[in-house]
Amino acid sequence: MGWLLARQIRPYMTLAALASLLLNLALLAPALYMLQVFDRVFASGSIETLIMLSVPLLAMLVFGHFMDAARARVLAAAGRRVEAALAPAALASQIHDSAAGTRGEDSLRDVAQLRGMLASPAVIALFDACWVPIYLLIITLMHPLLGGVAAAGALSLVALNALTELSTRRHAEQARQASLAARGHADRLCRNAETIVAMGMTASAVAGWESLCREQHARQQELSHATARLSALARMMRQGLQAAALATGAWLVIGRHASPGIMIAATILLGRALQPVELLIGGWKTLIEARGAWQRLCARPLQAAQQRLALPTPKGRLDVEHVSFGFSQQRAPMIRGVTFSLAPGESLGIVGPSASGKTTLLRLLLGVRAPQAGTVRLDGADISRWDRAALGRAVGYLAQDVGLFAGSVAANIARLTTPDSAAVIRAAELAQAHDMILRLPDGYDTDIGEGGCRLSAGQRQRIALARALYGDPCLVILDEPNANLDDEGDTALCAALRALKERGVTVILVGHRRSVMNQLDRIAVLRNGKIEAFGAAQTVLTRLRDGAKVLPFPTAPAAAEPLQVAQ
Repeated sequence: MGWLLARQIRPYMTLAALASLLLNLALLAPALYMLQVFDRVFASGSIETLIMLSVPLLAMLVFGHFMDAARARVLAAAGRRVEAALAPAALASQIHDSAAGTRGEDSLRDVAQLRGMLASPAVIALFDACWVPIYLLIITLMHPLLGGVAAAGALSLVALNALTELSTRRHAEQARQASLAARGHADRLCRNAETIVAMGMTASAVAGWESLCREQHARQQELSHATARLSALARMMRQGLQAAALATGAWLVIGRHASPGIMIAATILLGRALQPVELLIGGWKTLIEARGAWQRLCARPLQAAQQRLALPTPKGRLDVEHVSFGFSQQRAPMIRGVTFSLAPGESLGIVGPSASGKTTLLRLLLGVRAPQAGTVRLDGADISRWDRAALGRAVGYLAQDVGLFAGSVAANIARLTTPDSAAVIRAAELAQAHDMILRLPDGYDTDIGEGGCRLSAGQRQRIALARALYGDPCLVILDEPNANLDDEGDTALCAALRALKERGVTVILVGHRRSVMNQLDRIAVLRNGKIEAFGAAQTVLTRLRDGAKVLPFPTAPAAAEPLQVAQ
């Protein structure tokens, strides 16, 4: 539980510990009250003494109530602080992982577990467990034999606590893995909902998910049963230990080795000492899950904003130097030794068969994925060294799978920032989408629904193109930008490419339609992750039209010599 001393929440833990100190001091009052009632009030029969003892007891109980409430509020505030400190970076990490094509741990869920644990009875029991030795010492001062019984009972519960840790750790990890599998499967089904519904696959999809859920429930049931058995045993042990302490006290009273007040007070203090240990056993599942969440967050550094030296606004020169990339060592590389250069304002079309690595190459050019070898440079600087926010402003990207967000057209074009009306309209006009947007029910204020569900595929693609051009980027990368466009949209795209050429914007485009490819300066043919042809657009397109094989095309230079694009 070392994470409870993390720098961000250390002040909260200090306040909670102070509140626990004052609370437990207040909770000594009932035991001392019972001691005085049995030994003084019963012996004297004085009502005045009983009243004088009861008034401070009431005051201490009221004080304890406020300390208990204060501790709960402080721990809740600590949970909010943990979430505020970790959740943004956790979400950023998940976004970056998804962009890189990997699905890492659910860091947001881990952060939520840490916050929930701070408000749980388990962490309160941790604070109170620190007082167990103090209670045992007070009982021992009352009578050593009673102290011995109390110490033996406390050690028994501590041993049971250790047994709980050993017997539930494996079940907890299995339950977590099963939960991740079921939730991940549900996410994948939702991402492909349109296909599933259209092809009548809903029942089969749900059946597959139910199978994973049954596995998840089985693992969680194993964990719950193990925890419940040990928790029930802890409760019975505590009751038995209190009875043993009471019996020992009664034996001492009969032998006149202790007073009835000591017998009752020791029993109350023993119950108070053993209660947090019992609660720890019952809440051990929560503690294990929180510990696992903390270890996963520590093992996988979260994506945090990095302060980098601000570089000059790039002009759009792109150098790709011997870039190679593969998803694993066991599989053949998706990209192998790709090398080319583009001057500011030049345009390149990338063509090739399916699975040739076109989209993967674009992600490398964007810096979304890191090459295993080689370097991608924008204006001479390694793209991985650019500040991500600054790079994002300089780059426009239209993905093959258009991703729009719930909200207005203007908000989507403005990249989820507060829309600058002039910049939004300028980007839409550059994308040749202004007139199309004006024909929507509310123009730029039209609510497009989740994922742009209220628009046609072609409308979504043209709005996404406008988003890519928002902010006057110097480098625009388009992946199949006309996949869903009709003739009007295709004509608009060609006009947009000409406008970008006039503005000196560097363009890289993956596509197949000749009408679009004719607007570009260069064409690269990608096959099996390698550039097999690279040259002037008209030359390469002529050879493709004539049915020539790829190998005789003008090829990129050897990997040792970076290619310079000739004018």
